[in-house]
Amino acid sequence: MEQKRILIITYYWPPSGGPGVQRWLKFAKYLPEFGCKPTVFIPENPSYPIIDETLEQEVSPDLDIIKTKIWEPYQIAEFFGKDNKKFKAGQFDVGKNQSWKSRLSIWVRGNFFIPDARVFWVKPSVTILKKYLKENHFDALVTTGPPHSLHLIGLELKKEFPQLKWIADFRDPWTEISYYKHLKLTKSSDQKHRSLEKKVFENADITLATSFTDAENFRKKGANAFCITNGFDGDLFSENPQTFKPSNRQTKFTLSYIGVLEQLRNPDILWKVLTEIINENEDFKNQFQLKFVGRIDDKILEELNRTSLKNSVNNLGYFSHSEANHEMRNSDLLLITNFPDEQSKGIIPGKIFEYLQTGKHIVSFGPEESDVKKILDETNAGKHFSYSDSHDLKQFILAKFNDWKNGKTASSTQNIDQFSRWNLTKKLVELI
Repeated sequence: MEQKRILIITYYWPPSGGPGVQRWLKFAKYLPEFGCKPTVFIPENPSYPIIDETLEQEVSPDLDIIKTKIWEPYQIAEFFGKDNKKFKAGQFDVGKNQSWKSRLSIWVRGNFFIPDARVFWVKPSVTILKKYLKENHFDALVTTGPPHSLHLIGLELKKEFPQLKWIADFRDPWTEISYYKHLKLTKSSDQKHRSLEKKVFENADITLATSFTDAENFRKKGANAFCITNGFDGDLFSENPQTFKPSNRQTKFTLSYIGVLEQLRNPDILWKVLTEIINENEDFKNQFQLKFVGRIDDKILEELNRTSLKNSVNNLGYFSHSEANHEMRNSDLLLITNFPDEQSKGIIPGKIFEYLQTGKHIVSFGPEESDVKKILDETNAGKHFSYSDSHDLKQFILAKFNDWKNGKTASSTQNIDQFSRWNLTKKLVELI
């Protein structure tokens, strides 16, 4: 049987760290097992906000990789000082935390670089790939965003090669993402964003969403949309030292957040409830640890340092992906936060699947009826709260603390293997 050839256009690729690189790195890993040969097209000199060189070990030496140079306007963003890293990572200060430089950088980002600051990679990539596709046969083309500029590459290539099946993969929505309304867009800029998004939806043969709600929203906008979530790699509860290490009961009851935490997803209600418990319960105060592994916004850390929580915070900073997974296992509760507004109910943070793999309990925050809640209910892996549900949250944390004290840490999760990267790749191949 002849292998199907798939060209994957992605901005994020090792040594990039963070969540954006994981999805197609894992698909590329497993596609050959299903009779598909992937080729990856990436920028030669990208400006990644996070580096994780350990991920390079996961790239097969047999994988064909094409590179071309990219120009990114972050030299301009250097003007904004320390805000530059946030600017690159799609984050920014909000509300009272915004300086005039932050406000200006947000306005520039939203109105001058449409759909994003990687838009200057579109034309040179189209030129190179038109020639490459004429010389090499491919059955399918994948563009994955953000950055959504990459879908514009797919749009141009689809015009030139109409027989090529184009899969537009949206790891996050475009105009429906929560921070879109914070971009300070002019009316004409907003119309341009929406017009480009509409063209992608109408011309892509398949649009992939990472959540059930996003797929439904994309279909309403004219896309032929399907949901393939993110997932976890390897076997459940693997003890492979390359993935996870065995964990013992911790000396402190440990609530951990793994990843990037910005102001728009700051769970103020959790900090309030934990402060209350610390002030009321001496036992909890002495035996509790709030652990951060990743990049936590400075304003959030400053906020915590003004409360009774300050002596319980253990901020470890950024770890490699494998080390971060080890820290997940050395926790008792794992934290997930989402944007509080209703339109964010379809966001499923990628880390939830690696959380599920550990078998640890999960506490989640976001809109009431969210896709995350659906997954937690289906897998019996934890509990989801709104940003106003303080009473039930307090009871949940105290119950888990008492379980921990009594040595009751056994997992009762279920139906998790559907989220393995292998099974998700099988679903992708069936769809293509």
